[in-house]
Amino acid sequence: MRRAMVAGTGLHAPSRVVTNVELNDRYGMDVDTFLRENRNIHQRHIMAEDEATSDLIVPAAREALERAGVAAEEVDLIVVATDTPDYISPPTASVVQHKLGAVRAGTFDLNSACAGFVTALDLAGKYVAADDRYGNVLVAGAYGMSKYLDWDDFKLATLFADGAGAVVVQGGGGDGPGLLASSLYADGSFHDYMGIYAGGTHMPASPEALERKDHLLRFAKKFPADTNPTHWPRLIRETLDRIDRTPSEVDHFFFTQINIASINETLDQLGVGPERSHNIMDRYAYTGSACIPMALADAARAGKLEAGDLVVLMGSGGGMAMAALALEWAYDT
Repeated sequence: MRRAMVAGTGLHAPSRVVTNVELNDRYGMDVDTFLRENRNIHQRHIMAEDEATSDLIVPAAREALERAGVAAEEVDLIVVATDTPDYISPPTASVVQHKLGAVRAGTFDLNSACAGFVTALDLAGKYVAADDRYGNVLVAGAYGMSKYLDWDDFKLATLFADGAGAVVVQGGGGDGPGLLASSLYADGSFHDYMGIYAGGTHMPASPEALERKDHLLRFAKKFPADTNPTHWPRLIRETLDRIDRTPSEVDHFFFTQINIASINETLDQLGVGPERSHNIMDRYAYTGSACIPMALADAARAGKLEAGDLVVLMGSGGGMAMAALALEWAYDT
């Protein structure tokens, strides 16, 4: 069985930048201090009115393909992880296929909220490992949550932003670098805590639902404060145990970029320093299912990843869904 490996990365953020200071002016209060000190968010990128999620994915995908030395026509499968699709139906991955000109690729979307990219990467790796017809798989994580924000709610609107990240997954030797182990976890009892609840079969986007703003992102209930610091270390240890490795051996951690305190607390529980985590929320704020592939691509652009590095991805999101994945990096960046 082949081992799937990441062969190229890319990221894209919209051109419009909104700083914390601009939000201070908008809301007539100091939101900047809290965002900097508690979330490590300084600014965010917001998509234009005429942009869709697929428009964010395509530049990130092109960068990933170029870095992997793969033409769009050579892509066998496109998997898009997002909970802000272009449409409820058809899948955004089909739109991406058309815009890229990836005429040979099969397509589908995956929605595991903000755990989506890690879940999709794990799934793509299993495609590549199990079936040699899949030589080049494009996996994208994308977020266009600004279209679903109530901008009158400063507690929510100041955290979220738009962007996309992508990777190319290829097959390698069975004992070479690549995806090593993963762990998925979910607790569906939290499904009604956070989400966009209008627009599906449970609650169609009726005039009444729109008036209640049920078509916009809503935190209906408060997650326990210890949710991520409890499950992140557990899932990371569980994943590393499967390959007989320890947290101290991990060269780079990439976390869901929602809360710097949760990241640092997790690293402290794992017995490693904060320098092991590559964070990008200071520049991009919280980009949901896009934040981990964006952070990967940002680290690659900075030349931080070397062949043989042990990398751990830890994603979590509404639902509640979580996904951890360990991989050995395949090339110098």
